Amino acid sequence: MRIGVVNGPKLNLLGQRDPTHYGRKTLPEIEAMLAERARSRDVRLDFFQADDEPALVDWIASRASSVDGWLVNAGRLTHTGRALREALGSAGRPFVELHLSNVYSREPFRHTSLLADLAVGVIAGFKENSYLLALDALIEHLEG
Repeated sequence: MRIGVVNGPKLNLLGQRDPTHYGRKTLPEIEAMLAERARSRDVRLDFFQADDEPALVDWIASRASSVDGWLVNAGRLTHTGRALREALGSAGRPFVELHLSNVYSREPFRHTSLLADLAVGVIAGFKENSYLLALDALIEHLEG
């Protein structure tokens, strides 16, 4: 099984920005945690992070036929990313939307997701553990 891990704008700054909401782990540390969990479940992961939507859309399109599903932390594109929504919908693979912070306890604009209705589930508020929970949930979904 292969899963693509999609990280949107500014997630490369994890560990540096607002640890109250996003935790203290860096993106490479989170990727290492995920990779270890994935190995224990015989899953391969492909990681990608970009600050611009076209790069994310291109990456999803280039991997759509080689992954079984996606983990998606779209960052601010969760609320604005129409092209990202179309790319994920067109890819024809299930995905879990995830957030490090509890977006529903924050500003009202964060309460609207352009992705959630396409996702098999949404996990939010558990900082870096959101990634592990999302990975486990997606694997369970894919295994049926």
